[in-house]
Amino acid sequence: MAATIVIADDEHNITDVCRRYLEREGYTVWIAHDGIDALRLWEEHAPDLLVLDLMMPRRDGWEVCETIRQASDVPVIMLTARGEERDRLLGLTMGADDYMTKPFSPRELVLRVKNILRRTKIAAASAAALAAGTALTPNAGRGNGADAIVPSMAIHFEGLSIFPEERRVVAEEKETELTVKEFDLLLTLAEYPGRVFSRSQLLGRIWDMDFDGDTTTVTVHIRRLREKLEQAPSEPRWIKTVWGIGYKFDAKGQS
Repeated sequence: MAATIVIADDEHNITDVCRRYLEREGYTVWIAHDGIDALRLWEEHAPDLLVLDLMMPRRDGWEVCETIRQASDVPVIMLTARGEERDRLLGLTMGADDYMTKPFSPRELVLRVKNILRRTKIAAASAAALAAGTALTPNAGRGNGADAIVPSMAIHFEGLSIFPEERRVVAEEKETELTVKEFDLLLTLAEYPGRVFSRSQLLGRIWDMDFDGDTTTVTVHIRRLREKLEQAPSEPRWIKTVWGIGYKFDAKGQS
């Protein structure tokens, strides 16, 4: 079944072009031109992904994303005006998985949609297989190679457990809900404890593309991860900052 997408933007030329490009790829697309309609379409159709402009009439992208995040972890791509860093930061802080600045290439939007949905598909396939009591083999779900699912053992640290196949995290004996990007970021760091990753390296691994040197999204996602995992986010126990370079995972207490 084709993935379904809601695009919400009050600029009709943007929604028309994006719809054409996405429908060409086989996606089913619904269009909203304000925040109220975006929420209505989300409630009616339960889409696989939403593309939200920050500045919309009736309810803006911030409000729409915040409302959705209270009930769902569906992927959200935010659209922002170029140079409005405050808007991008706020959108990411409220739970957006990605952002694009206007003007943007519709081809780039298609690529980002594909990347996010691929990760979501892998996560859903892993959870379904686990629920059915079947083990995923290295060839499970393999098509052209991009969607291959490779089983991975659970990773345990003192006070933190990561279950890659279930896309599940337990921190201080509590289930912790993470978005797709947050989980991928945590797993990447935790699989290589002690290794220092630059922000650019993390962009390449997690977001699969070059952000033209803008690493803001990594910084925001690290902050959100710390807020969800750490008892004292300002003094992190697991995710450490390596000043001037990036981040590493502290493996002390690994079991």
